[in-house]
Amino acid sequence: MKKFTYLFIALFSLSLITTSCREEKSTGDKIEEAVDETGDAIEDAADEVEDAVDN
Repeated sequence: MKKFTYLFIALFSLSLITTSCREEKSTGDKIEEAVDETGDAIEDAADEVEDAVDN
């Protein structure tokens, strides 16, 4: 029982360390990333249309 308790404490401590080290993005960063991804998608679609028109 004692080993189980120590194992539980060790795993709980490890989970706290790994979750607290995550980098969280601010709302502005999320919006900027979404805008960049949308711009990339539009550019890709425009390239595909251009290729289709050329053929």
